[in-house]
Amino acid sequence: MARNIQSLERAAAMLRLLAGGERRLGLSDIASSLGLAKGTAHGILRTLQQEGFVEQDDASGRYQLGAELLRLGTTYLDVHELRARALVWTDDLARSSGESVYLGVLHQQGVLIVHHVFRPDDSRQVLEIGAMQPLHSTALGKVLSAYDPVAHSEAVEADRKAFTDRTVCDMEDFERILDVSRARGYASDVEETWEGVASIAAPIHDRRRMPVGAVGITGAVERVCRDGELRAELIAAVRDCARAVSRDLGAGRF
Repeated sequence: MARNIQSLERAAAMLRLLAGGERRLGLSDIASSLGLAKGTAHGILRTLQQEGFVEQDDASGRYQLGAELLRLGTTYLDVHELRARALVWTDDLARSSGESVYLGVLHQQGVLIVHHVFRPDDSRQVLEIGAMQPLHSTALGKVLSAYDPVAHSEAVEADRKAFTDRTVCDMEDFERILDVSRARGYASDVEETWEGVASIAAPIHDRRRMPVGAVGITGAVERVCRDGELRAELIAAVRDCARAVSRDLGAGRF
């Protein structure tokens, strides 16, 4: 059985202590409550302070939870609110399109899949929640890069690997694709990431009209495309789903 890392356990206990009871605690209070030597407690607090998880009041010297911890907590809640708001709409999209539906958010230099609705048939499928997709080649990644400045920066800095002969790796060509995506309100991926697979995705905005994620469908090229073009009814369905989730998040009309 793997052993827990003691310093992390102590740091976690310290954060829980600061989260409950009094708003601010002194070094002696923290050390005494956790049964730690003052030097050990101070070292952990100093590290947490450097990472932004703990703040120290200049006047009293007491400690409290930091803004970085609040930011991480808000991000967690935002992702879960996004998923909760999207559940009904993504189910509807899967039924109307007949394809798999993915909900993705920016994570590091890729797209993190936070919700996945299976294609509504009897085929064998694998749940991909928690999987990562590239920003530069997937429909989800491209639409996030088109609308989210942070995602755009990550895509620019990332290693734009060629997955197929169709993958666009050149920066100028990639920027042109993003311009087109913004003009159309959606992005696509036709065999740029996986041979024989096509995707369509549209952005989701929150009440501040900031891009917070993207929703898209993925399926075989012969189903998603017709006569070499993306099926217009599938594009409309994806965009309608994105607008519906955005409205539920308070974004209003787009």
